[in-house]
Amino acid sequence: MLEPKPDAADQSSRWYAAYTMPRHEKMVAAQLGMRELETYLPLYRTVHHWNRREAEVDLPLFPGYVFVNMPIAHRVRVLEQPGVVRLVGTNGRAIPLPEGEIERLRSSLAFCKAEPYPFMTAGRKVRIKSGPMAGFEGKILRRKGKLRLVVSLEMISCSVVLELDSGCAQLAN
Repeated sequence: MLEPKPDAADQSSRWYAAYTMPRHEKMVAAQLGMRELETYLPLYRTVHHWNRREAEVDLPLFPGYVFVNMPIAHRVRVLEQPGVVRLVGTNGRAIPLPEGEIERLRSSLAFCKAEPYPFMTAGRKVRIKSGPMAGFEGKILRRKGKLRLVVSLEMISCSVVLELDSGCAQLAN
C-alpha cells in the first residue's frame, strides 16, 4: 500500500521542542546533529562542587528539552533517537514553536547572561520594545541596579532569567 504524499505544509521546516530523558540533552543534540538535523541547545555556565572541588560546567538552559528545526514529516528521525521521549504538543500531535521564537532567543542570548528560573504564570507581563530582546514578553525583577527579566516559554512550561543592563530595553505594559 502506498503512503499518501506529504503536502507542501509538511515540507517546510519549523522549530519543535523535543522532550528528552533527564540529563540526555547534550547527547540527543549531538546525535540529531549527526543525522543532519538542525538543533539548538542553549547552555549556561555554572559552578558545581564535588568532593571539596569546584568545576565549571555547561548545563542546558531548558533542562529536558532540545529544539529541532525540521519538516514535521521527519519527526520519526527525531523520535527514534535514544533519549528522546516525545515531541511537545497536544493529543499526540507535535506543535511547532511560534515563528521566530528560537531566532529571538538565540540573538538575545548572544548579548545577555541567562540562567534557569522556576516557571512563572502569575504576575505582571511586560513586552520589550527594543534592544536584543525585542519581542519577548516576561516579568521584570530588579536586583541591585541590574535589570532581571524572567522569560517564560509557555509551550514547554519553562522560564529563564536574563540579566540586562538597565538601559538595554524599553518596556511597555
